[in-house]
Amino acid sequence: MQTHILGKTNRTVSAVGLGTWQLGADWGDVSEADALSVLTAATDAGVTFFDTADVYGDGRSEQVIGRFLKERGPDHGITVATKMGRRLEQLQENYVMENFRAWTDRSRKNLGVDTLDLVQLHCPPTAVVTSDKVYDALDTLVAEGSIANYGLSVETCAQALAAIARPNVATIQIILNAFRLKPLEEVLPAARAAGVGIIARVPLASGLLSGKYTAATTFAENDHRNFNRDGSHFDVGETFSGVNYAVGLEAADKFSALAAEAGGTTAQAALAWVAQLDGVSSVIPGARSTDQAATNAAAGAMPPLSARFNDGVQDIYDSLLRADIHPRW
Repeated sequence: MQTHILGKTNRTVSAVGLGTWQLGADWGDVSEADALSVLTAATDAGVTFFDTADVYGDGRSEQVIGRFLKERGPDHGITVATKMGRRLEQLQENYVMENFRAWTDRSRKNLGVDTLDLVQLHCPPTAVVTSDKVYDALDTLVAEGSIANYGLSVETCAQALAAIARPNVATIQIILNAFRLKPLEEVLPAARAAGVGIIARVPLASGLLSGKYTAATTFAENDHRNFNRDGSHFDVGETFSGVNYAVGLEAADKFSALAAEAGGTTAQAALAWVAQLDGVSSVIPGARSTDQAATNAAAGAMPPLSARFNDGVQDIYDSLLRADIHPRW
């Protein structure tokens, strides 16, 4: 497993981490025993970075991680990033110190720690991203010791650039995959210049880039790939990266053909491509099974992909996706 420095946290983390949305909610049912098995398989495969949020299963994801870390002992060597801000309506006036204290106290209890490694604002409104008072409050939490570092999870490149400009922002989490290339233009260069780590989420475009889906594939009623395709519950960019499903299947077929030349599975090629981008600290695919967790982690040890592969990714994006995706995020 390759490792990178996680931005201004100065922590060393695995190039492929684990996103734990699946272990909380919105992806169908996952038992606690299965969730713990996924965490174990990922860690055994070299993963040292977990990403979670206080709203994943209303805290269930954090609680399972907390139990796992306790069982591993104090020298577990895992960095946990959590997120806050989605427990209330997305209004600027809700992003205040009183709520920050309540949210971080709840996460500390769930995770069983005194100090949170990294707290990210969870895709807040742009008015929050640009608010001086918000960063003052976050700096206070660091000074008081309840959090060690903070960052932002964002929807758009414009939000990412605004946050990167803030001196104490340690990381930016953003959707980045072979179907969402816009961050490569300005966000990654700005992050590298500022020493800010990039956490790449939705790296498989909600599974499209696994190459396993067809027009006949169905998803559980409580799976966001079923209920959020129109963006009625949260930003549609979080579901299939905002790509129209039928168009996404066409693009995925072309990507699978490209990946076949690189070795490994289609999903591993997709993950390796993101993990090998200059400036990406960790890519955080989710997993619902131990096999999936181990297979994803193996992408962190793949050899460098070729210039031909990179050109192929760009060609797929330009021909099928750019016109619809590029202007929106």
